[in-house]
Amino acid sequence: MQRLLIVEDEPALRRALTINLKARHYEVEAVATGSAALKAAAGVTPDLAIIDLGLPDMDGVEVIAGLRGWSSVPIIVLSARDSQSQKVRALDAGADDYVTKPFGMDELVARVRAALRRADTHELPGEPVVTTSAFTLDLAAKRARRGDLEVRLTPTEWHLVEALLRRPGTLVSGAQLLAEVWGPGYEKEINYLRVYFAQLRRKLEDEPSHPRHFITEPGIGYRFEP
Repeated sequence: MQRLLIVEDEPALRRALTINLKARHYEVEAVATGSAALKAAAGVTPDLAIIDLGLPDMDGVEVIAGLRGWSSVPIIVLSARDSQSQKVRALDAGADDYVTKPFGMDELVARVRAALRRADTHELPGEPVVTTSAFTLDLAAKRARRGDLEVRLTPTEWHLVEALLRRPGTLVSGAQLLAEVWGPGYEKEINYLRVYFAQLRRKLEDEPSHPRHFITEPGIGYRFEP
């Protein structure tokens, strides 16, 4: 049975979604806040998430970004916000589809089926906590530790870490990392990567001058070795 995570703060709609999707033989977990959603997803990874953007504790886009830090789970946005800029913002954060309220239940279920069909079943890294010989990264909680010590990473450092951890062992070009973390137009700012990866190695690697996990391929790009 495929497991769906519903993130919706409106009680009546949350209940209606739960009843209708369970009737179609999905396992459903429904929560009302973004923090509860991230906690639920970190506990048992869902097969698909349906996320409202207007949540009481954080913007739904933050929930999407939090999930995308460690999972390729399909995400359908469910929102009354129908402006093009809002849709683009959600899709840029990692959503796969956008359904505007009010909506028909049959249409939503059809989009759920389509998203599940398209889903990549080989998620990388597939778990929110990545442990190496030198450090532990909790991608859902955005916490890093070396042994018993907590290490503070900046938002940009987290973006770089997440970009590589989604593709363990895979060489990612410098231009691709720059575009993904800083945005289009920054693909030639290679010095940014040198500075930030030097910082990451000082914070996380046992021997920053001889890194085992954040590897540079000179002139090509970077890769994460678990």
